[in-house]
Amino acid sequence: MAKSVADQLVEMLVNAGIKRIYAVTGDSLNHVNDAVRREGSIEWIHVRHEEAGAYAAGAEAQLNGLACCAGSSGPGHVHLINGLYDANRSGAPVIAIASTLASFEFGTEAFQETNTIKLFDDCSRYNQIATTPKQFPRMLQAAMQAAIHQKGVAVLGLPGDLTMQDAEEITTATQVFTSSAVVVPSADDLHQLAGIIAKYNKITIFCGIGAANAHDEVVELAKKTNATVAYSFRAKMDIQYDNPNEIGMTGLLGLPAAFHSMHESDLLILLGTDFPYTLFMPTKCKIVQVDIKPERIGRRAKVDVGLHGSVKDTLIALLPLIKQKKDSSFLKAQLKLYAEVKQKMQTYVDDTGKKDLIHPEFVASLVNKLAKNDAIFTVDTGMSCVWGSRYIEATGQRKMLGSFNHGSMANAMPQAIGAALACPGMQVIALCGDGGLSMLLGDLATITQYKLPIKIIVFNNRSLGMVKLEMEVAGLPDWQTDMYNPDFAMVAQAMGIKGFTVNDPDGVEQALKEAFMYKGPALVNIMTDPNALAMPPKVEFEQVKGMALSMGKLILSGRMDEVLDTVKGNYKHLKDLI
Repeated sequence: MAKSVADQLVEMLVNAGIKRIYAVTGDSLNHVNDAVRREGSIEWIHVRHEEAGAYAAGAEAQLNGLACCAGSSGPGHVHLINGLYDANRSGAPVIAIASTLASFEFGTEAFQETNTIKLFDDCSRYNQIATTPKQFPRMLQAAMQAAIHQKGVAVLGLPGDLTMQDAEEITTATQVFTSSAVVVPSADDLHQLAGIIAKYNKITIFCGIGAANAHDEVVELAKKTNATVAYSFRAKMDIQYDNPNEIGMTGLLGLPAAFHSMHESDLLILLGTDFPYTLFMPTKCKIVQVDIKPERIGRRAKVDVGLHGSVKDTLIALLPLIKQKKDSSFLKAQLKLYAEVKQKMQTYVDDTGKKDLIHPEFVASLVNKLAKNDAIFTVDTGMSCVWGSRYIEATGQRKMLGSFNHGSMANAMPQAIGAALACPGMQVIALCGDGGLSMLLGDLATITQYKLPIKIIVFNNRSLGMVKLEMEVAGLPDWQTDMYNPDFAMVAQAMGIKGFTVNDPDGVEQALKEAFMYKGPALVNIMTDPNALAMPPKVEFEQVKGMALSMGKLILSGRMDEVLDTVKGNYKHLKDLI
């Protein structure tokens, strides 16, 4: 039997190291599905929703490299878009097979017809549609190269009739090439940077995900310059551990120490970061930025010197040019402030809450304490992200995934699916919000079907907590943020997952221990305080005024009990503001 295009697709994916395809089969994907079945090397992961498949592929790609998802005609591949946006913005190399209707139907407004080029243009690095057997292998090879080297999503449109046609062998490459290059600034640029560093004693280094593989070099630079080291959420697991000069995160989820250090510095060194929150960047100090993507330099801060290079290679070349600084007064002052901040954070942990109003800080700290040193965490966007960012500590072996750049709800559970499949034997813990989990609840069944021992921790605050806070600081009474939830533990059990519901703080640790010890998948539904606030590192007067205005509106509308609950739940924060 002649090799079909579908067979050729599977063969090339196997050669590229693809282990599985996340998809819902049907229609135009059926011949691809059958080719996967016959070849036998690739798993077909039957997700319940293609969005979950795209998130799972994105997670696998961030952990292991190139990954693959697929969607069938029209609605099938449209469902991929949100997860693909997230993968593309996360720099995750994902191949998305956008199967579509037969090519002879193009342009006729046929059933389930979409224009895949227009549809995926904004969430991909490569986006084409093959219509002949001669095109297909060259396009797939180009797509895989683009995904790997441009670090993002490559979409290949695949008409259903093309998959059945005989494949054509070609003389161009059918494999992927993953060689890397050493990229450093010129010698003149490095000497210029060394000269700038020599002039200043109050220095902060701020690391993004681009510095993830440069931990040791960052620590050495910080020690030589007596600089503090702050980092973005994405970089936390790679930069925080074994780092005596670290002072935490800044940004919406961050803490006052990093914000204070950056704004008190005379020199800020940005390493491999495209940190999006410009309001948290200082404007009165000298700023140097190093990035492998020079087009990013200066778009988030008023940069004085921008250098093109990978962070690790640049620091290796720079360090011999840096002399040891003697003045450590700035570093000591910032570390003292950081110690005070961490002590205040502990007060939130020590106050565990009460029945049905368990404090989420307490929950997150217990998860951190009980989780393995090499656990993989996924965090939902929203309040779960806050508690994960502040209380899950790096060990040098832990990983954390989230929708850090796209900021979508519902990412944690499907990303945990991809992580568990990519890293069998590793502990995978998903920190989910009730709102996020509800969105893709059906894929709990995927976890059971593939026997994935994922541990799902639900911060069940019965509300869209982050949205509620956003409305309140804007001076708006929160409205339509409350949620009616099922008992997630019972839902989990109906799906074949071990379920726990915890209403009392005294029961949290035992439930987490049992869940983590259980050999299969487990879900712990924890009734947390819906009025717990996540205060940013710097509280602006307008935010205070907005909160006061919001509380006033609630009182005037007869919702005095909610105002009292908010005050009772956050007296620690309010005390810090007085």
